[in-house]
Amino acid sequence: MTKKLRKAVLPVAGLGTRFLPATKATAKEMLPVVDKPLIQYAVEEARAAGIDQFCMVTGRGKTALVEHFDVAYELEATLRERNKTDALESLRSTQTEPGSMVTVRQQVPLGLGHAIWCARAFIGDDPFAILLPDDLVLADQPCLAQLADAYYETGGNIVAVTEVPPEQTNRYGILKTGRDDGRLVEVKGLVEKPAPKDAPSNLSIIGRYILMPEVIKYLARMERGAGNEVQLTDGMAHLIGEQPFHGLRYQGRRFDCGDKVGFLEAQIAFALKRPDLADAVHTFLKHYV
Repeated sequence: MTKKLRKAVLPVAGLGTRFLPATKATAKEMLPVVDKPLIQYAVEEARAAGIDQFCMVTGRGKTALVEHFDVAYELEATLRERNKTDALESLRSTQTEPGSMVTVRQQVPLGLGHAIWCARAFIGDDPFAILLPDDLVLADQPCLAQLADAYYETGGNIVAVTEVPPEQTNRYGILKTGRDDGRLVEVKGLVEKPAPKDAPSNLSIIGRYILMPEVIKYLARMERGAGNEVQLTDGMAHLIGEQPFHGLRYQGRRFDCGDKVGFLEAQIAFALKRPDLADAVHTFLKHYV
């Protein structure tokens, strides 16, 4: 029987150097797309997939991420006194149930695999999702909810995948594929950031995963991979053949918000989806294009 998916790990310990000086004193995951920070989009997406337990893997200078999901009593009282009901309502989605969000520290930057290993006590013996807030997906059905539907269908491990230009395979974890029905693809192998000439396909993993807890025992070996880091991709590769493993071609558009151009594009795309903003955005865009 497939175990219910209830847990999500959010690795948020990165320094955000590509957005300096904006991220000198602000966590990059607190950068807003329109009027919500990236971390809130990730948590809301996880909730839409039925997840109710969250673990943020943080580092120094990341306390704002925790504060964002706390109750702001003084702010809420002021908004009530001023009868700002819309603003007050907008805060509700930032609040989590008491005890539903925990944090652990990744004291040294040893890679994504190491960050997930840091959450081992939270993960325990349960399946868990991973959401990288830098990857923002605009979709009618949230990306992780699509992944969760596929998980309940196939069991085992499943990752969100998309095709990338062959010359960009050295930026991503790439799949070696088996059976492929156009939606679900069997994962036969995983390679982290292969050179284009060595890439087994151009299907890359984006920052959405549902994994079995057995991956932790392989990450615990602390084997260094690409970039001399503990790579999550390498840990996942050990699960192939032991458990079901699939890639899902999700429906939606992914924006790399760890990149300045991707972040700016996400602002426009998400604003155009907002009934309260779309007309005004269309109007001002005409001045630039």
